[in-house]
Order: sequence, then structure tokens, then C-alpha cells
Amino acid sequence: MAFDADDEILQDFLVEAGEILEKLSEQLVDLEQHPDDSNLLNAIFRGFHTVKGGAGFLQLEALVNCCHSAENVFDILRNHKRQVDSELMDVVLEVLDHVNAMFEQVRNREELTPAPDQLIAALDALALPQDAAAKASGEPLEEPSGAGADGGDITDDEFEQLLDALHGETPAAGSGESQAHEQPAGNNSDGAGNEITDDEFEALLDELHGKGKFAAQEAPSADSGAAGSAGPATGSSGELISDDEFEKLLDELHGKGGSPTNGSGKEPDEPSRIKAELNPGPAKSKSDSKLAANQAPEKAAPAAPAREQAPVAETTVRVDTKRLDDIMNMVGELVLVRNRLQRLGSASEDEHMHKAVSSLDVVTTDLQAAVMQTRMQPIKKVFGRFPRVVRDLARGMNKEVNLVMHGEDTDLDKNLVEALSDPLVHLVRNSVDHGIEAPGVREKAGKPRQGTVTLSAEQEGDHILLSIDDDGAGMDPEVLRRKAVEKGIYDQDAADRLTDTECFNLIFAAGFSTKEQISDVSGRGVGMDVVKTKIGQLNGQLSIVSKLGKGSRIIIKVPLTLAIMPTLMIMLGNQSFALPLVNVVEIFHLDLTRTNIVDGRECIVVRDKVFPLFHIKRWLVKGSVARGEPGNGHVVIVAMGTRQVGFVVDQLVGQEEVVIKPLGRGLQGTPGMAGATITGDGRIALIIDVPSLLQRYS
Repeated sequence: MAFDADDEILQDFLVEAGEILEKLSEQLVDLEQHPDDSNLLNAIFRGFHTVKGGAGFLQLEALVNCCHSAENVFDILRNHKRQVDSELMDVVLEVLDHVNAMFEQVRNREELTPAPDQLIAALDALALPQDAAAKASGEPLEEPSGAGADGGDITDDEFEQLLDALHGETPAAGSGESQAHEQPAGNNSDGAGNEITDDEFEALLDELHGKGKFAAQEAPSADSGAAGSAGPATGSSGELISDDEFEKLLDELHGKGGSPTNGSGKEPDEPSRIKAELNPGPAKSKSDSKLAANQAPEKAAPAAPAREQAPVAETTVRVDTKRLDDIMNMVGELVLVRNRLQRLGSASEDEHMHKAVSSLDVVTTDLQAAVMQTRMQPIKKVFGRFPRVVRDLARGMNKEVNLVMHGEDTDLDKNLVEALSDPLVHLVRNSVDHGIEAPGVREKAGKPRQGTVTLSAEQEGDHILLSIDDDGAGMDPEVLRRKAVEKGIYDQDAADRLTDTECFNLIFAAGFSTKEQISDVSGRGVGMDVVKTKIGQLNGQLSIVSKLGKGSRIIIKVPLTLAIMPTLMIMLGNQSFALPLVNVVEIFHLDLTRTNIVDGRECIVVRDKVFPLFHIKRWLVKGSVARGEPGNGHVVIVAMGTRQVGFVVDQLVGQEEVVIKPLGRGLQGTPGMAGATITGDGRIALIIDVPSLLQRYS
């Protein structure tokens, strides 16, 4: 392993290979559903090939060997010599797991752990063509020799033959064209040990693009051989080879296409054979070949102006995320200054001050949105792993499950993308395990054998809505009530009073599970509790809709970003507090004398709905009295996950965007506090963490 290479080269490999490996998992599962998709086969082949090339440059032999064997399999598949099936995909996906593991070891600068020999042997066995499939598809006869006959790399002998063909060193095979290629043997006589020159490479590109004949035809003398080789490339001198050209060159060197035969049915001479390999296609007569040669310059001419255009400037820059975080922090400070100036401007009667503050507000808002956009990533970063998760779970449980994804291009904050990964995995696994029934059970219920899990994302204002739907068995509220009583969460009377929605929310309780047997997928009642906790930490909300026999839907609502938070500013006594606006459901004025006591807890009834009522001033403000509050007060209904409660506050200040600042050492870990911020009037306000506050005090 060559980690002593240029660190910049290694980082480029990690970025490029990382993106390719992320796509490969999704592409492989998609290929199993669409085995005849040639574009997909080529994309996967080139993915493994590109990773292999980068790993070879860094001398990562274990990674090279693994990717090379996988590449051979897909070369056979794309040439229709073998069919895609589940057993083949099992082996390839297992190999991809080992490739990903080795990639992580490269990232961590660790020694690579090679894939097991038996796994590579199984992969190599799949790289052999199936005789029956080859006959059924009517494949052309395999080349007796030549590049890529076995789907592997071009050999040294084949490469030397290619160079000899370019310089016309191969003996004539009886055709006039071959005789025209002859040159004195003294030119490049030590070819086996030489590196390919720039002129030779340019000549090779000319042959690929059909821009002219071999240089030897124009300059048969030995003295002008090198100059003749470079001659056809003069039109593109100084230009870089494009990605498409390079990919085509790799494909041809690896044997893409068959071996055309000449019109007489005889084996073509060596230069003609190699030229035919470089330009695969149906056999043509000699007159057709001459006609094509005469027309080649005319066809190439219209493309010349496009190639002579100025190269497009690079439009992307790779920036460290820490630098973006620093910029975001500075924008946050600017937002606080803007809030302060707005408060001062509103108290001033100077018209010029109002205009300046208004302009500052517009610029700051636009700057904030632009900087936030630089931190945004498509949620496809998370969604991309689920085809593989669902496929493996379905095969392990003998179920037939189809995953449908919508809104993969929805953008949200990078930190949220990473934080949502684990909760969504738990929810998708839960849908496949608990929701989707076995194929036989679905048939008896009049459903198609294949179940469907739908994962979707959409933006709604400054929030993201994520939903996980399945068309499975749904949830039975009576079963959930019975389990709640058995586990001691509720007594029978309290369980009987639970609504269906409250019953569905029981699945998020710690240790709660409807599974009779514990498996490696579910049954311990831990996963959904983790989901609830994580979504709560993200200031998000959870809700469940389910219908017995029809399926279930779990909806997650999270803010677009955690960097700048919209809040509702409130007053408790003389102290300012900020409630995250994502938790606020509604606000109203209430006569506090019209409350009720239910199960020993003070409650209010609003539109036939009962909400527990909490006087948070008693929890958060020192010296506040237990009783004696005025008869009227402001009530803020807040949501904590799937639960809604009412907070009594003294005064409502209004909505304000705040920047969360961490608490100092003396206040770190204070229950119910998520951080602090500076308000528009210059005072410090504590930001309330609703889930933590209720867990600590209620």
C-alpha cells in the first residue's frame, strides 16, 4: 500500500471513489430489478473499473484484485454471455461490502484486509460465460486472440502488437493495404522495453476517431516515421483527451465488441485486425472501407469548431465543512446585530435610519439563505442506502418488497442529513419486518404478493416532511392496548381511554414491542425509542396514521437547518425565554379558573381535546409562588414528538430568529435548556428544550 503518495492524490481518490461506491449499492439493486438495462451494466462496469484504476495507482493490491474480479463479471454480463440472477447479485453485493470495508481502511490509513479467497473464487466463476446463454443470444465467435478476449486487462504482447500495427512493423499478410504499412525494421526495434511516446498515443487516438490512416501510409520512410505518427494529430495538438474519449479507449483495450472478418472470410492481417478491434462494427467490403475512409474527414469536419472552443472554466470548488460552519457562525452573529438594529430602528423617527435598517434586513436575509444553501445536501445521500437495506431484509425474511422513493432531490442541512440516517433506517426496517406480510398471507388477503414501501421527502416552508408508507397489515389498537397493560405502562382503565392515535404512539415507548419472538431485526423495543429520542433532539415531530389491514404511515417533520432557529419569545417574570417555533402548535388566551383535574393533573379542554397544563414559571423562575397567578393567562400548546401539552406563560413577545449559543460550563447539562441567545433588545434569553423540560419536571 502506498500511502506515502501525494496526499492530494489520495484525497482525490477518496472523494471520487467514495461517490462511486455510494452509487454502486443503489445501482446493483436496481440492476436486479432491470437485468437487461445495458446502460446500467455499463455504469456499474465503469464504476468498478474507475475504483480499480485509482487503487492501482496507489498500489492497493487487495482492492485492485477485488474490483478486477467484479469488473470481469460485468464485462461478461454486458456482452450478454451470462444473465443477472439473485444468486449472482448476492455474491456481487457481498464483494461490494468488502470493497467498502477496504475503502474505509484506506480512509483511516490502515492495512487492507483482503476479501476471502473463496469469495473471489466464486466471483471469478461467475466471470465465465454460460454456454447455453451464449448460444441462445447468438453471440459472435470469440476472438482467437486479441485484447479483452477474457474480459481482463490487455496483455503486454497485445499492447506490443498494437504499437507494431501503428508503426507498420507487422509483416504483410498479402493485402495491398498491409504492404503499404511496412517500414524498415530498425524503427523502434527495442519496442518491448520502451514506453509509449506522445506521438504514438496521438496516433492511437487518431485511429479511435477515424481521423486518418496510419502514419506509415503518408510517410513510409524510416526517418519520417515518428513525424508521420504525429501528423494526423496536428489538428488537435495541445488539446486534452476528454473523459468520453478516455472511457472509449479503455473499453476498446478491454475487448468491447467482436472480431470483424474481412470480406473473403479469411483471418485478417494483424494491423487490420487490431484496427477492426479499435473500431468495432459489422464487416464491410473493401469498396465500403474505402468509401468510409474518404468520407471520414468530411464527417469529422463539423465537429472541429466545437473542439476548438475555449475550455469551460471549472465551476465547483471543494471547501472544508469546518470553513462553512465558521461562515455560518459569522452570519449568525450578523443576524443578532440585525435584530438589535431593527429594535433600535423601530424606536427611532429618523426616516433614513428606517431605510438603512430595512436594506440591512434584506441583505442579511439573502446572505443567510445563500450561506445556508452551501450547507445543503440532497436527502438522496440518506435514501441511497435503502434499496440495499430493503433488498437484504426481504431476502432474509422470504418476503417480496418493492421500495419506491420520491423527493430524493429535496435539500436540507448537512448535519440533518447525517442525523436522520439512523432513525430512517430503523423506520424502514420496521416497515419491512412488522408491516409487510409474507407473500402467501398477502395473497389470502387479496393483495399482490409483492408489498410496497414508499419513502418520500418534500419541503414545506422552513421544514422538511419525511414519510414512510407501507401497504402491509397496519396496526391493531386493541393489541397495543393489551401490550401496554401487560408491560405495566398503563392500567386497564387508562388503556381503555386511549385513542387510536395514542395507541399507535405507544410503539415509541422504551421497551415496547409487539413481537412475540426476538430476532436480529426487531423485538427488543429499542429501535423506535431511538427514533423518538433522535427526532426530538432535532426539534422534530413524529406522527402515525395506520389502518388495520391497509398499512401504516409514519410522518417526520424536521427543520431545514439547526444553525439559525425561528423561535417564539416569551416572558416568565422578568426573564426572557425562547420556545422553538417548530414545537409551537397554537397560542390562545385562557381563563385559568376554567381548568379540570384528570388523573391528578391539571388539564384544559380546547375544541373537545384535552391538554395537560403546566405552569413552567414555577419550574424555571426562582422565587415564583406555587399559587396566586392571575385568573387570565397566555397558553402555548407545544408538541413533543407525538404528544401535545399546554404551557402557561406571562407574556408573548413575538417571533424572532435566534442563533443557538452553547451554555457555559456552569450551566451545561441544565435540564430543559438547549442553549442561549441574545435577543433584539440586547438581553440574554435561554432556549427551552421542550422534551428535556417535560422529562425532567412533569
